[in-house]
Amino acid sequence: MTDKINFARPGESKDSKKPVIDRRRAAIELAVFGTLALALRIGFDPLFWRFAGPVSLIATLACLAIYLRQRGEGWSSFGLVPLKGVKAKLMVLPQALLVFGLFAAAVAGVLHGSEALGWTFMTTIPEGVEHRWGDVEGNLPIFLLWLGIVWTAAAFGEEMFFRGFLVSRGAALFHGLPFGPAFAVLVAAFLFGLGHFYYQGLRGLVMTAAIGIAFGAAFLLMKRNLWPIVLVHGLIDTINFTALYLGLED
Repeated sequence: MTDKINFARPGESKDSKKPVIDRRRAAIELAVFGTLALALRIGFDPLFWRFAGPVSLIATLACLAIYLRQRGEGWSSFGLVPLKGVKAKLMVLPQALLVFGLFAAAVAGVLHGSEALGWTFMTTIPEGVEHRWGDVEGNLPIFLLWLGIVWTAAAFGEEMFFRGFLVSRGAALFHGLPFGPAFAVLVAAFLFGLGHFYYQGLRGLVMTAAIGIAFGAAFLLMKRNLWPIVLVHGLIDTINFTALYLGLED
């Protein structure tokens, strides 16, 4: 059994010149960049708590991009694949429906499961969460600001890091082991949930971890294609902020 894996994408020759990732390197990269993302988020929180998440994630991605460039890797290796031809572009829509179905199943499963288990903390939004967004209701500049953050740091940034990078490196770490892909998704999902714990509490950790599992599973099912997940992530957050702007949420 080999502990190295060449991340040639489906349809590419495994003899193509791509960096070979062994388990040791994958473990180090997961530890370093996972710790960096969380440390920056905690460090930025006292400075500008409202934007600590987006800023820390962008800073982490910048460091990661420099590192990957030195290794000769690009973001296409982590899911931002070129969509060549009309068919490939049109296929994003039915794939997005699959992603949304997995997302809806994850949310419903957590809500019904927590009720059955008597997890009362899942029924209450932690104090201060809604204040993080600022006065969005009826405030067009603030609304547009958060939409910009949604489609950059959230939709693209979170998917590039938590699904594209972490799931891919997790797959290298657990390559050849029983249920290796599942462990890769679970590790990335836990870190995704942990990244929301600092302001959403245990409720946010559980819910976002479940969503992370759904998105991670979709990422692997679609052969590491991030575009449908980015689209769904961005649309869901856009709907949520639009509801806040229009005053439709309690």
